[in-house]
Amino acid sequence: MANVRLENVWKRFGANEVIRGIDLEIDAGEFVVMVGPSGCGKSTVLNLIAGLETLSDGDIHIGARKVNDVAPKDRDIAMVFQSYALYPTKTVRENILFGMITRGASRAEQDVALASVTELLHIDMLLDRKPGQLSGGQRQRVAMGRALVRNPDVFLFDEPLSNLDAKLRLEMRTEIKKLHHRLGKTVIYVTHDQIEAMTLASRIAVLEGGEIRQFAAPEVIYEEPEDLFVAGFMGSPSMNIVKGRVVRNGRLELEVTDAEGAVRFPIPDPLAGPAGRHLGGELFIGLRPETITRQGTQRPGTNVFAFERAIDVVEPTGPDTMLVFSLGGIEAIGRVHPEDKAPADTLFPFEVNMDRAKLFDPASGKRLR
Repeated sequence: MANVRLENVWKRFGANEVIRGIDLEIDAGEFVVMVGPSGCGKSTVLNLIAGLETLSDGDIHIGARKVNDVAPKDRDIAMVFQSYALYPTKTVRENILFGMITRGASRAEQDVALASVTELLHIDMLLDRKPGQLSGGQRQRVAMGRALVRNPDVFLFDEPLSNLDAKLRLEMRTEIKKLHHRLGKTVIYVTHDQIEAMTLASRIAVLEGGEIRQFAAPEVIYEEPEDLFVAGFMGSPSMNIVKGRVVRNGRLELEVTDAEGAVRFPIPDPLAGPAGRHLGGELFIGLRPETITRQGTQRPGTNVFAFERAIDVVEPTGPDTMLVFSLGGIEAIGRVHPEDKAPADTLFPFEVNMDRAKLFDPASGKRLR
C-alpha cells in the first residue's frame, strides 16, 4: 500500500477549469471517498490519479514517486469502473486473468491469484460463466477480482455500485468494506451517494465546482460542516437551513419569521460570541431533521427549544416518520417516531436540540465557531 498526495492540481479543458488547485493527502491504507454533485470534478480527479487524464498544473505522488509523466500501467494502481468493462465473450476466469496473461505472468502465479481472489469474493463457482450469465452484483465482483489480482498499491473505484438496485448496493457496500479491512490497501472511491460515502470512508472529500470544500472524517463532515454547501449536501434528508435575524431579548436569539408568525431560536452559549457580532443582521441556522422531534422526547439534559408548527406533509419511512412543515420560507423536516406522528394540517408540538444547531454567515457561507 502507498500514500497518495495531490499538490495544487489543476485540470483545464480549454478555458473551462474543471479542477481548481486541489491539495489532498491520503494516508497509506486509508479509505477515502470523494463525493459531490454531478459535474463537481470527482471522477476527473480519479482519472488524473490513474493517469487517464493529463494534468494541466500541479503534481501527483503515489508513494515516493511523482507520477505526472508515468504511464497508467506503471503507476501500480487498479481501477474498478461503473460499467464493469468486462469482455462479453470471455469467461469469468479469462476476464479476471486477462491482465496477468498480457503481462506474461506464469501459470502458477495465475492459479494462485485466481484461487485467492475468487474465494475472497465468493465467485469461485462462477469461473466458467460469461458476463451475460451473471447478475449485476456478480459482474461487479468479477470486475473487482480483475483489479485484485494485480495486487496494486492503490485501488481506485469510480461509482462502482450506481448500476445496482438498492438491495445489491447495500450488500456490495458491506463486501467492499470487508475487503478493505482484510487487505488494508489504500482505496480512493468516487460516488454521488452520500450514504455510501458516510458508511465506507475513513475520510470524505466533499467536492463542488472543482474544489474541495471539506476533507474530514464522516462524523466531522456530518456534525461540523465547514460551510453551507457541505451542510446542505451531506445528510438524507438534508439539513434544514433557515435564514433569521439576530436579536437580543434578554439573551441572543435568531428570529425566523414567516406567514405563520415568528419563531425565536435561542442561540447556544458557545455561539453567542460570534453571533453577537451579527446583532441586527442575518444568519442562517442549520438543524438536522433528527434534532427536531415531538416535545418531550429528547434525551434528558438536552438543551431543547419548543415551538409549534402546522404539519404540511407526513412521510412514513418505516422506523421513522418525516414531518414536513413551513419554517422561514422553506419546507423543513422533523424526524419523529411513528407513534409520535400526527395528521397533516394539524398543529404539532416540536422541540429542537439546540446543542446541535449550527450558524452560518450568509455572506461567506462559512460556519460560525
